[in-house]
Amino acid sequence: MDEDTDDETPEDEEDDESANEYTDDEDASWKVRRAAAKCLAGLIVSRSEMISKVYQEACPKLIDRFKEREENVKMDVFNTFIDLLRQTGNVTKGQTDTDESSPKWLLKQEVSKVVKSINRQLREKSVKTKVGAFSVLRELVVVLPDCLADHIGSLVPGIERALNDKSSTSNLKIEALVFTKLVLASHAPPVFHPYIKALSSPVLAAVGERYYKVTAEALRVCGELVRVVRPSTQSMGFDFKPFVHPIYNAIMSRLTNQDQDQEVKESAITCMGLVISTFGDELRKELPSCLPVLVDRMGNEITRLTAVKAFAVIATSPLHIDLSCVLVSLIAELTGFLRKANRVLRQATLITMNTLVTAYGDKIGSDAYEVIVVELSSLISVSDLHMTALALELCCTLMTGKSCSENISLAVRNKVLPQALTLVKSPLLQGQALLVTCSARIFEALVYHANTSFYTLLDSLLSCAKPSPQSGGVPKQALYSIAQCVAVLCLAAGDKNCSSTVKMLMEILKDDSGTNTAKQHLALLSLGEIGRRKDLSAHAGIETIVIESFQSPFEEIKSAASYALGNIAVGNLPNYLPFILNQIDNQQKKQYILLHSLKEVIVRQSVDKADFQNSSVEKILALLFNHCESEEEGVRNVVAECLGKMALIEPEKLVPALKVRTTSQAAFTRATVVTAVKYSVVERPEKLDEIIFPEISSFLMLIKDGDRHVRRAAVAALSTFAHYKPNLIKGLLPELLPLLYDQTVIKKELIRTVDLGPFKHVVDDGLELRKAAFECVFTLLDSCLDQLNPSSFIIPFLKSGLEDHYDLKMLCHLILSLLADKCPSAVLAVLDSLVEPLQKTINFKPKQDAVKQEHDRNEDMIRSALRAISSLDRISGVDYSHKFKSLMADMKRSERLWGKYQTIRNE
Repeated sequence: MDEDTDDETPEDEEDDESANEYTDDEDASWKVRRAAAKCLAGLIVSRSEMISKVYQEACPKLIDRFKEREENVKMDVFNTFIDLLRQTGNVTKGQTDTDESSPKWLLKQEVSKVVKSINRQLREKSVKTKVGAFSVLRELVVVLPDCLADHIGSLVPGIERALNDKSSTSNLKIEALVFTKLVLASHAPPVFHPYIKALSSPVLAAVGERYYKVTAEALRVCGELVRVVRPSTQSMGFDFKPFVHPIYNAIMSRLTNQDQDQEVKESAITCMGLVISTFGDELRKELPSCLPVLVDRMGNEITRLTAVKAFAVIATSPLHIDLSCVLVSLIAELTGFLRKANRVLRQATLITMNTLVTAYGDKIGSDAYEVIVVELSSLISVSDLHMTALALELCCTLMTGKSCSENISLAVRNKVLPQALTLVKSPLLQGQALLVTCSARIFEALVYHANTSFYTLLDSLLSCAKPSPQSGGVPKQALYSIAQCVAVLCLAAGDKNCSSTVKMLMEILKDDSGTNTAKQHLALLSLGEIGRRKDLSAHAGIETIVIESFQSPFEEIKSAASYALGNIAVGNLPNYLPFILNQIDNQQKKQYILLHSLKEVIVRQSVDKADFQNSSVEKILALLFNHCESEEEGVRNVVAECLGKMALIEPEKLVPALKVRTTSQAAFTRATVVTAVKYSVVERPEKLDEIIFPEISSFLMLIKDGDRHVRRAAVAALSTFAHYKPNLIKGLLPELLPLLYDQTVIKKELIRTVDLGPFKHVVDDGLELRKAAFECVFTLLDSCLDQLNPSSFIIPFLKSGLEDHYDLKMLCHLILSLLADKCPSAVLAVLDSLVEPLQKTINFKPKQDAVKQEHDRNEDMIRSALRAISSLDRISGVDYSHKFKSLMADMKRSERLWGKYQTIRNE
């Protein structure tokens, strides 16, 4: 960005008059300045680890160059600064701006200077300059959402001029509106209250523009303006009433105009929903004329989805808007939508109906409810769990509402309950559907509000676990789902019913001969689920009965018994924890199962933030550390998880104890304590973070340990920290990254040949370690990009991975796609070197005698490589790579490859 001594200009190098207008840049060359801006942009996008240095040394000069006299050069300066802002967003994703060396903190120090310089540009006559200035401000708000709180007053005049000036183009108005919408959404409402009048006038005028894109954007700004004018129904000391009718009238004029673009129609509907929801108490006279228009828009296939969502917003309003004039027709329309093929429309309809029933249930007739229940029963299916969850939630709302009648309850029992019971038996049941069903809201509601017998429902649930001649045994996941339903149903039915159910389950475990493993399995899981929610110590001998199930020859029964014992202990820790610890010490053959029980206890305590007694902590730790050197990997993993979760409960004791063992002579112990640290990392802030921060290097530097198991554990721990707590490891990355990259390289000493008689088999013991290392790099690229130099990783490490094992190639294709998106210049610089391994992959053909599985794997590999090629093809300047152009030409000549590639491009 330094100035040169050449005095030519792009317009007229010999124009004396122009020369006289030059200020302190009189001897500067526009070509040099433009080249310098482009060079700096290349550095920014390719060397993300230098972002902080760019802020310290180049950013002030870049901001100074906003005053550049040559418009083309000025646009390049703006674009370079935008690249800097975007890269800052990329490399600091999820990070705070409190670290004084972080790019975000450094950018925050320059905000005042940026705004001051941009304000000068917004006063320029050039439309192109003003568009560029708003682009800079927009990117600034994206990276630092609340950074303009102290500068709104100085920016408002620029927005007004952009929207009001007769010389303003549509592009300028759109840029100004997009920025206004962003800044309104990202700052606290009180910041804008002194300027609402100045902002609202030009925005409402823009709603009446002829060009549909300007109108649509202005309507979106109005939506944000509504939230700012009245952020809550409680008084905030700001008089919003003068703005209600001007906003309403502007939007209503667009809502009632049929002859306009779809984007404008949808924006008007959405905005009117917000207006009614926010200002409904001030628009009582207007509602009878406005609401029917919104209902009418539900009859139009183009606008019905938007109108359905608008009514969801209105129904959730704390103002309890009066919908009596349209409620009957609204419910009828929505019920009809449940039969439509459009899945998105059905989902939005279920959400809207749920909000309407919650807010206006007593005003909706029971006949309408019965029709709704019939429609809901057809939507409950394992083929669409999200839709099922929404349908079940609406059923619960119908039964728990004030207007629930015997007819509605009967309809739910006859139509919905059989579907719910079928659903519970599915191994696919998970996520929201599991939360709704297995929290037993549907069964709970039937017991409480539908007068359904508890024992009838319980028998129905237990019957779900019986194997059928057609489908055979019940899947393991289904048993967990049924057990959770049984537990919550028992608790909902009262202590007496719960106690009798526990006794019945204990009898099953006592009397069952072991022939019906599903029955025993479900009984154990149900006891565990009930015990986790309720103290079962009143049932004498329950722990002994569960322990006896450890004798079962079936692994699933042992696992269920372990789960049950651990969860029962949670209900009464002082009573059951000593029992479990003594059992672990005394039962050598059952230690692995009992450790799982202990894990259930510790995990639950770490979640609930409960503390153990000091004596228990010491005994638990002694027991766990005794098992760190177990020959069984499963035992070591359970011990590591227990230690990790204990660290969340007692960090002051655990961290020093774990650190001491990083220097143990036993490799298994070193690996176990590093894995324990991995299990201690959780997304939420913990007291552990500040205690472990100074000691992290003791664990992660084991990445250079002589044992591959320890190195793999350290890589896994680094990956976990990078994902959940990147700020804790950033200072260590310069030292860790070379060690991590070294783990991605094939080590010949880890490859061995196993003699299997007639043939020999090559085993690569380093494969899992290399896979873990590449996975860790992928995570670091996403969370700590500012600490990485992608160029030093791509060659030779990524290139080596693209030529490695099948699993590693797939992973490297993902990494390459990520790099192409975030660091295109770094990839472009070495693109020729990456073409060859990609070309070999897409042209590879399995042997003629290869089995179907090998052919399928190869097809997956080819598609993966083509996705990476597609990402590379989107890089600006990729045409400069002759090898890549040749690769694309070869693909076009292959009908098979080109067809797959086109399909991937259109995904």
